[in-house]
Amino acid sequence: MHSMTFRDATLQDLPAIVAIYNSTVAGRMVTADLEPVTVESRIPWFRHHHPEKRPLWVVENEDQEIIAWMSFQDFYGRAAYNATAEISIYIGEAYRGKGLGKILLQYCMDQAPALGIHTLLGYIFAHNEPSIRLFSSLGFSEWAHLENIAVLDGVERSLKILGKRLL
Repeated sequence: MHSMTFRDATLQDLPAIVAIYNSTVAGRMVTADLEPVTVESRIPWFRHHHPEKRPLWVVENEDQEIIAWMSFQDFYGRAAYNATAEISIYIGEAYRGKGLGKILLQYCMDQAPALGIHTLLGYIFAHNEPSIRLFSSLGFSEWAHLENIAVLDGVERSLKILGKRLL
């Protein structure tokens, strides 16, 4: 990987964030959305992120193009769970399979304690073996297996929750 810049996302970045997200919809491995989302529909989601507790970061290449994004979201909307966050990592098509995921996940793990996050959770479809391998390689383990909880194009799919305590 050439040089990369990590920074807090701005509303102006939302079209690029949505484009990367939408590039995963058709593959039926990464997201449970069945149709591409719109920039407008993601504005409330964007506004739920805050740099000091639940950041949304973009990753830019040396040409200042957004090539990936990562976010922390509340696991459950109760105060007792504030130290636990769900992590999402999305990588642009041209940058997948090149080791970037490991760099991004490690970055998130390194930043989490300063945000008051002690536990990270990844929600990953059971058939998404590349993501399961990625999370497992950095010490995440399976904490839950929700059998046939989703239906993608008429096929029932299971969801794994992989977790890791950071402290």
